[in-house]
Amino acid sequence: MAVIPLLVIVLITLGDVFTPASIRLSPLLIAAPALTASFAGPLLTACVGLLAVVAQVITNASEGLLGQPGRLAEVITLALVSALIVLFRAVLDRHRRELNRVRAVADVAQRVLLRPLPGRVGPLRIASVYLAAEPGAEIGGDLYAAARTATTTRLIIGDVRGSGLTAVADASLVLGAFRAMAHWPVPLTDLVAQLDTALYAERAENRDTAPGAGESFVTAAVLEIPDDRPVVRLVNCGHPPPILLRDSRVEELQGPAPALPLGLGHLAAGSYQAEDFPFGEGDQLLLYTDGVIEARDAEGTFYPLAERLPGWDGDGPQGLVDHLRRDLLSHIGGHQGDDAAMVVLERHGTES
Repeated sequence: MAVIPLLVIVLITLGDVFTPASIRLSPLLIAAPALTASFAGPLLTACVGLLAVVAQVITNASEGLLGQPGRLAEVITLALVSALIVLFRAVLDRHRRELNRVRAVADVAQRVLLRPLPGRVGPLRIASVYLAAEPGAEIGGDLYAAARTATTTRLIIGDVRGSGLTAVADASLVLGAFRAMAHWPVPLTDLVAQLDTALYAERAENRDTAPGAGESFVTAAVLEIPDDRPVVRLVNCGHPPPILLRDSRVEELQGPAPALPLGLGHLAAGSYQAEDFPFGEGDQLLLYTDGVIEARDAEGTFYPLAERLPGWDGDGPQGLVDHLRRDLLSHIGGHQGDDAAMVVLERHGTES
């Protein structure tokens, strides 16, 4: 790339030498430092700008016209504009370094908040994908996490109503509470009730200081998968039902009546019920948020998740996640209007 502005200087200089005196090309030398600033730092830009000024001085001196006021003004103008280009490039580089530092800190914070799920937990193989609607972000209002007790694996996937910092704050609160409580050998319904209490109490405390904090809630599916039984226990708090894939068949794990979302306090007290569904070796379980099924194409058609699954014959959870991610992005044309998360579980024998 550095050769291009040098060629520009050479070609313009030769053009001034070999063309008639009535045709002046040297004012175009400013293109050389301008081109350099588009891909290089201030040091190289300054060197190219200096070469452009030297080339213009040599061209005017060879014609014996350097002392004319008009030619001298051209040289001074080229030098001043080149200096301004170098200055702007230096400021841009400084802002870019600051932005890189901020992105690095944000990336660490996001990874701490939404930790990557392990590829293997007990008898389960796991794969996940998070598609944030905000460009450059890795987390928004969707959440997922996994935890182990002595004999079971527990997972949560959820979606915070709303967006922005309030949604991220609620997501972090639910994730923190789940990670703190899920390891304890309490019934799954008690765990969900504790999550609801923690979210409701925290938002009640912040209602006066955080606008909108008291108006949000979290839909969630909380699961428990025993190591020694081919079942999955589910408490659904207003969340889209998980999908079971077994022998090319697709089944939504829909209980009689989902409970109210988390964060509604006394409104949901005592309403949490767990239901068992078959989940044997080789079965796959797809968890997802409504950002997946509510994604629309250019014509406004929702993404038909359930219709995309029966023909899947790939290998393992990661293959299914990658397939659905590509298919979803293709359906929406790459433009996301909402956060979307997917987690695929596959039971593989016993714990290893």
